[in-house]
Amino acid sequence: MKRILFLLLTVHALERGREYEKDKVCKELNNFGKDDFTSLSMVLYSRKFPSGTFEQISHLVKEVVSLTEACCAEGADPDCYDNRTSALSAKSCDSDSPFPVHPGTAECCTQEGLERKLCMAALKHQPQEFPTYVEPSNDEICEAFRKDPKEFANHHLIKLAQKAPTANLEDVLPLAEDVTTILSKCCGSTSEDCMAKELPEHTVKICDNLSTKNDKFRDCCQERTPMDIFMCVYFTPATQPPELPEVALPTSKDVCGKGNTKAMDRYTFELSRRTDVPEVFLSKILEPTFKTLGECCDSKDPAVCFDAKVPQLKEELSSFIDKGHELCADYSENTFTEYKKKLTERLRAKLPDAPDTELEELVEKRSDFASKCCSINSPPLYCDAKDTVNSSRTETV
Repeated sequence: MKRILFLLLTVHALERGREYEKDKVCKELNNFGKDDFTSLSMVLYSRKFPSGTFEQISHLVKEVVSLTEACCAEGADPDCYDNRTSALSAKSCDSDSPFPVHPGTAECCTQEGLERKLCMAALKHQPQEFPTYVEPSNDEICEAFRKDPKEFANHHLIKLAQKAPTANLEDVLPLAEDVTTILSKCCGSTSEDCMAKELPEHTVKICDNLSTKNDKFRDCCQERTPMDIFMCVYFTPATQPPELPEVALPTSKDVCGKGNTKAMDRYTFELSRRTDVPEVFLSKILEPTFKTLGECCDSKDPAVCFDAKVPQLKEELSSFIDKGHELCADYSENTFTEYKKKLTERLRAKLPDAPDTELEELVEKRSDFASKCCSINSPPLYCDAKDTVNSSRTETV
């Protein structure tokens, strides 16, 4: 845990420009080793270029690691680092550059030499363009896991179902359960490299189960290290849901019968692969839905209870999912600035009489929520605590 915190603190130091100071970069490569240095670079450049694809960021990281290895090697040409970083900044300015693009790249490319490199190093997204949230600490994650391990498994089941909707439950469920097994080991471990030791076996299972079910997973499984595979899978977006018939809520026989322990898992999986609404929305509505069904199983006549409750539950599920689509509409297809512009236009059309101050407040609230909770890897602990989806004003629009 302490090592993770140290890595994050180092990232903040690098973002202040230290990555272009050769001696410090070489020291970090030697201290971390190539694999951890590569992982750290993935974190750094994912933050620096949040709209970049995994492939673009991977290209950049490979170039950076390659030049760092070459120029930090014993006997390397003294001009190696300066020459290689100059070539890297020049490549970033090519029209067919494989690297991620920042809005300020074009301006940097009008400069030359050291000025261009310093300009590139200083690029960062302003808070108002790319809002951030405070990630839960490792202790908070473990505390939440201990409180409800099944809920953690459901989070991962939903994400995997949306990323690989053509897979079967039998392919996906063991992977979600494996995550809880790893957390149960590492949350109780004093070893700082517990996750690193568990990751290789987990990525093997991912590739065994899903590489033949989805092209994106197949490509991820071609990556060199378990960490690269894991990062690739993590950044893989939800796949367009296939055309499938509507899934029915499980019956009293499905849920209440002895030995039918996977009925809820199957419904979670089937519903998830039919929609691209982020996992935080599905988790938020499925939990009370399953609680109600469980209460029916404890009633005197479960079948009668199901008949009475299921129509209402179906309506609530449909309404909540539609609300999720509404809240996240346009977010993934636009820059944050464009998203806010379209959101303002949409809300103005629906609320023509609303005062400007009220409209601005609603836009800020909606856009803040979307920036944190409308992606497939939204932080469930954070988003679950937000009340945006339940606000009265949101209900009306």
